[in-house]
Amino acid sequence: MRRVRQAKNPLHYAVHRAETFKLSTDPLFIDKVRDIVGLYLNPPTKAMVLCVDEKSQIQALDRTQPILPLAPGLPERRTHDYERHGTTTLFAALDLATGHVIGEMHRRHRSKEFLAFLRTVEANVPAELEVHLILDNYGTHKTPSVKGWLARHSRFHVHFTPTSASWLNLVERWFALISERKIKRGTHRSTLELERAIREYLNMYNENPAPFVWTKTADEILASVARFCKRISDSGH
Repeated sequence: MRRVRQAKNPLHYAVHRAETFKLSTDPLFIDKVRDIVGLYLNPPTKAMVLCVDEKSQIQALDRTQPILPLAPGLPERRTHDYERHGTTTLFAALDLATGHVIGEMHRRHRSKEFLAFLRTVEANVPAELEVHLILDNYGTHKTPSVKGWLARHSRFHVHFTPTSASWLNLVERWFALISERKIKRGTHRSTLELERAIREYLNMYNENPAPFVWTKTADEILASVARFCKRISDSGH
């Protein structure tokens, strides 16, 4: 007896999948995309382009039982539960040209700490270079004290990503890197231990940094967004 194979229905393999999205409603979305992508693809001469952001509320977590390391045919295993031992915030500035990262940690995440980081950035960029900062719209980036500091340091030029579009900031890619390679895979019994581990990774990374290469043009991004909007419109939502 010959068995007839039924045609595979792609829905059988996709019903469990779900993705999240949020379209930016920034009225200057197009202008900001063109501005930032223009910096990525054609960076200015005699200037440094820095992608800046904070990875906040990084938790010092200690697993309730020891992690079992990788073994032939077996993945790394860790307990699902953990103990919390405080948090820290990593401030980072990714150099577009080299991939080098200027980083420092603070226990709090206010304009005061952001100003301290701006001073660190200033001290690490040669005085003869202009500085282009790519930032998101977080409130600490736009306080009067920060605006005043930037006004007094005319070589600093700020480029804000559109609202709800932090994916446009390349430092987010580096945050994903340190999360996967260091933070998530470690156990930290105190905030100091966590901060020491982050500094060790930062120093190791900067010994041989590599830049992230942006490839899509602004037109390609905007065309992709337009197709997505049409798909939403056609679905009746």
